[in-house]
Amino acid sequence: MEIMVMLKKPIITVIMLTYNRDKLVSRAIDSILAQTFTDFEYIIVDNGSSDQSGMIADNYEKKDSRIKVIHRDSGNIGSGRNAGLDAAEGEYITFIDDDDWCEPDYLEFLYNLAIEYNANMSICGAADKPFYEKQIYNTEEAVIELFWRKRFNVQFPTKLIDSTLFNNHRFTENLKYDDIELMPRIFAAANRIAYHGLPKYTFYRHSSNNSAWTTDHSLLTSETLDEYLHAYSERTKLFSNLFPSRASAWRYFEWSFMISMVEKIDRLGIKGCESQLRKMKRELCRNVEEFINCEWIQGFERTWLKTYDITNTQMN
Repeated sequence: MEIMVMLKKPIITVIMLTYNRDKLVSRAIDSILAQTFTDFEYIIVDNGSSDQSGMIADNYEKKDSRIKVIHRDSGNIGSGRNAGLDAAEGEYITFIDDDDWCEPDYLEFLYNLAIEYNANMSICGAADKPFYEKQIYNTEEAVIELFWRKRFNVQFPTKLIDSTLFNNHRFTENLKYDDIELMPRIFAAANRIAYHGLPKYTFYRHSSNNSAWTTDHSLLTSETLDEYLHAYSERTKLFSNLFPSRASAWRYFEWSFMISMVEKIDRLGIKGCESQLRKMKRELCRNVEEFINCEWIQGFERTWLKTYDITNTQMN
């Protein structure tokens, strides 16, 4: 008689993409293996590394049965993360980057937060952006907070996400900055988001970060700006349809990004973004009356509009 053995699925799946980080990846792995919450699987996707990163991951896999290593030919971040999602079996998903690390109670903290407030996403703080208050958001409130980028942002680490939110959503595989496109859609699919800003995650900032340009704006390129402008445009459309009563807010956040980029391109003398600069100025000119009278606008943004002569008479 054949006996069927049902293996219990893990509560949490941790997904980490690694690519040529053999000097850093052990720190990230060790921080997950040291977690006080132990009911997890750890999927490490070696995204075509040419150094020892994949071999280091394989050695950890031999020592801990919770680790599953997937080796792929070189691909972008989105395709690598999708490979991790396709293999994931946990009730919840969280991500760690291979150059970062977590506090030992990272998983326990996020899981307890989600369970306590019956939330399908929980968010903690990061070492460089700690906030000590706790907030429970509905979808619309959480999106507003996301777009302000003060307490949390579109990066996937620091968040524990109900795996069902990924049923109809995957990372775009032809983009470099896949998080700015997907995270707003994940927020839109969530009903309740629990946030407690205690710092449980550390982002290691260095020049090789994929998002290095966000802290060193001189690294901005036309390709990066095109991706961001497209993502901002698409999310304005998405949330204007979902929450039409807040349409002015969604438009504001898109224009706010544009004027900030106009200022940075000018102040830093960034080359190669001339066509994007003209496009942003035309869009701002077309909407300057609504923008400048919007309840959300900041004082420095009004100043920038004057500095760069953004008026509805300068559309050409």
